[in-house]
Amino acid sequence: MVALEALRANKLKAALTMLGVVIGSACIVMVATVATTGKEYILSSIEAVGSNLVSAEVLRAGPGQSAVQSDELTHDDLVAIRAGIPGLKEVAGSYQIGMTVVAQGVARTVTLTGVTSGFQRIRNLVILRGRFLDADDMEARSKVCSISEKLAARAFPHQDPVGQVLRMGELQFTVVGTFRERMSTFGLAEIQDETVVIPLSLLKYYTGNDSIRTIYAQAAHLDEVPGVTRQVAEILKARHRPGAVYSVNNLNGILDTARKISVALTIILLLVGFIALVISGIGIMNIMLVTVTERTREIGVRMAVGAPRREIQWQFLLEAILISGTGALLGILFAVSLPVILRPVLPRGFPVSVSWLSVIVAFLVTCFTGILFGYLPANRAAGLQPTESLRYE
Repeated sequence: MVALEALRANKLKAALTMLGVVIGSACIVMVATVATTGKEYILSSIEAVGSNLVSAEVLRAGPGQSAVQSDELTHDDLVAIRAGIPGLKEVAGSYQIGMTVVAQGVARTVTLTGVTSGFQRIRNLVILRGRFLDADDMEARSKVCSISEKLAARAFPHQDPVGQVLRMGELQFTVVGTFRERMSTFGLAEIQDETVVIPLSLLKYYTGNDSIRTIYAQAAHLDEVPGVTRQVAEILKARHRPGAVYSVNNLNGILDTARKISVALTIILLLVGFIALVISGIGIMNIMLVTVTERTREIGVRMAVGAPRREIQWQFLLEAILISGTGALLGILFAVSLPVILRPVLPRGFPVSVSWLSVIVAFLVTCFTGILFGYLPANRAAGLQPTESLRYE
């Protein structure tokens, strides 16, 4: 009660001291929230391109090397990978060429991409209208296509593209659906802003080319990806000449790098939060030391009437604990409510998760900081001599 009365009598001083604690504790929770959210967003973005994915391509050129026709990937390679690696979730291939589409009287260069069955699932393409190409389209070499969202908007503005006929030079395709990438690859994959996807069997019929530019193999589980990567490389090496060189990659390296960056950022940001807490702790100590000096006579009176030194020590230590504890609660409340307040302005589907472990850690660390930095002033107050304190003006 004495500690509460002392704080109530010095509201402004206590509030200013508490402000540093609020900032420090809020900092720890927000740092953990930002780190966790950033990590989840990066990992989900990478996995949205295609989870557990292994891709293989022939290298066109290298030091003293050049690819020949027999080095090209083919449908037989795709079949060999599917048959030779048990437990694969999906295998698909693609090949793309440049073509011209006349849309609204304007010729536009688009990417014509031939794909095999399973490509939509393995690349996580989002179907916006209609459907994607199915196994029947592949087998029958149907003259149908699925087009990207942006191409649909430019080629068929203000109308449903499904069922429309798309002309590419002398070729005509019936649009059966529109799609977009779940997470944009910014043109680094076969899906561009303006892409027309047709059955690979149909593209081979038009071009006379039996090649596949990229083969994708999807492992059932993340821990199987390194093994699948190695097996795909071995199968391709066994099926082609010794001098052929293939690029077989997966997203695990990128995922590991993203995790390491996330951990490093978390450590740096947590250090910032702890520095803020230390500064607020020093503020508590300074204010309490000044308070002890200002209340020297009061301490002398209490000791003169029989108050034991331990009681005086606990009084000032309790004041420090109340300041740090209340500041911790206010800071945590602010940090937890901030994501809720900002959610309407964040991108749709942006994951924001508050780490409740960080809430507990922030509270305990903040209270410990208050006790640690409040001990010296409390000890000093308890060590004052009653006779000297009573004479203090």
